[in-house]
Parts: sequence; structure tokens; C-alpha cells
Amino acid sequence: MLPRQFQGHTDGASCIDISNDGTKLWTGGLDNTVRCWDLREGRQLQQHDFTSQIFSLGYCPTGEWLAVGMESSNVEVLHVSKPDKYQLHLHESCVLSLKFAYCGKWFVSTGKDNLLNAWRTPYGSSIFQSKESSSVLSCDISPDDQFIVTGSGDKKATVYEHEHDLNIFFDTSIEAGFCNIHNIISLFATHWSMSYNTGKLNEH
Repeated sequence: MLPRQFQGHTDGASCIDISNDGTKLWTGGLDNTVRCWDLREGRQLQQHDFTSQIFSLGYCPTGEWLAVGMESSNVEVLHVSKPDKYQLHLHESCVLSLKFAYCGKWFVSTGKDNLLNAWRTPYGSSIFQSKESSSVLSCDISPDDQFIVTGSGDKKATVYEHEHDLNIFFDTSIEAGFCNIHNIISLFATHWSMSYNTGKLNEH
């Protein structure tokens, strides 16, 4: 396999995403720019300039929208071929990861502020917010859009399972062989704990 390099950023390329059809590469940089590349020809197709370093980005599977997470704590959603743009301001610190649902109707962002936010595409109305115990460094969504997974600075992976229209979430935190299950309905939680060693389920 021959590597192909895409050169254009004047500072580190901090995040990347590839279109579902495999034709375009999006890169975000510490030079405050997002660039789109033709994967086959290696040429730059677009450049978008921002006022802050880019820490994360996600390209919508529908091919219309790009979400960008910045060091400034802002999330910006822009149309890739029109001037339409939305700025989202729920994060309180830099936005470390972004991921669109495979349906393209919503996306999630995570940050140094310990927050996981779920947003509607494209205008960013808040669907769900969860505060974890440390910075949320990474996230992913299952292909059926049923599970959201986060990785945090306190050595945990957390799995959120939703039903219906994201109004009900079940949160599973996995650490050192133990599982904490939180039944979250409209952001009010009933806490349960289960030990994998005993198999017992206890309500608190």
C-alpha cells in the first residue's frame, strides 16, 4: 500500500473524518482551519477558517453538514456547500471529540468540561446532556445508533443506550470489573449498582 500525504495545514492536524462514500477526507487543524480533500486525487477542495484551534470534527452521513469542536468551547455546524452556519454554546471548555449518528439526525460532542452533549442536526437544539466525573476524551456511536460510548480521563468507558427519541437513556460505566447502571429519564436518575463478581443488583 502506497501512502498519500495531504499537505496544507500550517500547524498540527488534530482531527480527521472520511465521508461515507470514501471520496472525501476532512481534516481539522491547530492552525484554526478545516480542510476538505479529494481522497483519490489528493487535492484540496475546500477550506474553512475559524477563530480558534480545531480539536474535533464530524462529517454528517447525509453529506450536507460538518460539525466542528473548538478549543474556545464552541461547536459550529456548517453546511458544506451553502453559507448556512450554526453556533452551539453549551460546553464550558474545549471540545475534544465529535460524532454523528449514522442516521445523520443528531450528533454528540464531548469536552474537557466533563460533558457529553447530544444535539439535533443541524441547528443544535439540546437533546441530552450528561456530566461525567472527568474530562471526556473520546466518543463513538454504534452503527444502529442505539449506543453512545465515551472514554474519559478517569480510566473509564461509559456506554449510553437510548430508546425511542433519545428521551430515555441507560448509562453503563465500566471500571475494574464493576458496572453502574443509571436509568436516566428526562435527566432525572435512579441509581443502581451491580457487581459482576456477585451478580447481585442493588438499588440505592
